[in-house]
Amino acid sequence: MPQCVDLPEPVAQSEDEVLVSVKAVALKHFDKGRAKGTHYSTAGTRHEAKVVGGDGVCLLPDGTRVYALGVGGMMAEKAIVEKDRIVALPPGLDDATAAALPNAVIGAAMALRFRANIEPGDTVLINGATGFTGRVAVQIARHYGAGRIIATGRNSASLKAVTKLGADEVIQLGGSDVQFAGELSRIHEITPINVVIDYLWGSTAEMILAVLKGEGAFTPRTRFVSVGSMTGDLIQLSAANLRSTDLVLSGSGLGSWTKDQVRALFAEILPEMFQLAAEGRLTVETTSVALRDIGSLWEMEVPDGKRLVVQISPVA
Repeated sequence: MPQCVDLPEPVAQSEDEVLVSVKAVALKHFDKGRAKGTHYSTAGTRHEAKVVGGDGVCLLPDGTRVYALGVGGMMAEKAIVEKDRIVALPPGLDDATAAALPNAVIGAAMALRFRANIEPGDTVLINGATGFTGRVAVQIARHYGAGRIIATGRNSASLKAVTKLGADEVIQLGGSDVQFAGELSRIHEITPINVVIDYLWGSTAEMILAVLKGEGAFTPRTRFVSVGSMTGDLIQLSAANLRSTDLVLSGSGLGSWTKDQVRALFAEILPEMFQLAAEGRLTVETTSVALRDIGSLWEMEVPDGKRLVVQISPVA
């Protein structure tokens, strides 16, 4: 369980780094996985106590409010960030939203734009759309010109909320596999699915791929992008899936993007999404807590579709 302790102020190690005052940091599954050593990006690294949180909202020495990617942990009063991993924040965007949004943008926009190569008019299926990143993906898919958006999720109330964010049709998970496959087949027959953004993997991914499998006739191209594995890390994939349909199967995550794509994230994508959020055209829900309470709130159950944000100064 994490604890709040006094540590020496960090020191920049090069001219490419700068010391900042941190205002807010979102606590994500990614952060917890890295802290526990269960995320694939920690493989081969020494597991030891460290400051958690990889990014957040902070103030530069001149007082400019920015979003930044940390060199080390960010969930502290002071942190070191990289100068080329900084995005100025627009007026009117609150700290909690600014801290919570980037990880979801990375998990949605990078997949849609660079791995799925979304095109205007595409039919997009978002598998696991009721989570925080899934809800953002629905909105970004619409912003990128999706013609039709299908969303899946377990919680019926959350699925209703997703329709208000831009989903045209929803499919509830948790029922029979036959029912899920039947609903998806009906949709695919009417409006062929061009893009799948998958946050669940596991059995639902297997069923989606089975629905996409062709029968020897010409098939539309489908770009299936794995972003998360909330319901399982492994699937069984029939070789017939790859031979019978025009299927492009890829993933979006650390290690899958080019340097130019990461540069575009900071130079183009994040600034655009921050501005949309400031204008109320991209919405998220957050729950804020104070840093001093993080030890007791580390495993706090956050309502479906919300993100926990740690305010470095006490929450009013």
